[in-house]
Amino acid sequence: MSMYLGGMNGVELFLLGRTLMKIGEEAMPEPAGGAGAHAGSLRSVLVVASDIAGHPDSAIGEIAARTGLPQSQVSNAVARLKEAGSVVTSADPADRRRLLVRQAPEVSERVEQVRATTIEAALVAMLGADDPRRLREVTAALDTLARHLSPQAAARARE
Repeated sequence: MSMYLGGMNGVELFLLGRTLMKIGEEAMPEPAGGAGAHAGSLRSVLVVASDIAGHPDSAIGEIAARTGLPQSQVSNAVARLKEAGSVVTSADPADRRRLLVRQAPEVSERVEQVRATTIEAALVAMLGADDPRRLREVTAALDTLARHLSPQAAARARE
């Protein structure tokens, strides 16, 4: 089934996604380690966290295969997520050498801090504060996208 979706093509969608990622990165509160710890691996940490949310009890190698990230980068991301209290690990009952990763049952202080942070300042920086109507329009569009294109929806689409 084909339907007209407007003039956007795959490249434009990809570039829009990168712009949205940059806005998200700007909106994220600084971790305890400061900006240096924040900048380099934030994307991989978020990609890994998203994958873990959609695939609980995954081994590091499985996460690496699904995300396309190197296994060492996944291991580092899992270590950071574990340190922040976002994930827990356990030994694989089938192979005690492997660790299985899942979201932590309790929401950590860091996760609460990240979730409580709004994107308003980052959007104002990107769009400018001179047109509140445009800011409301973009915010409404982002809310619609978030409702329909969640990480869980993406995981369902891959299955």
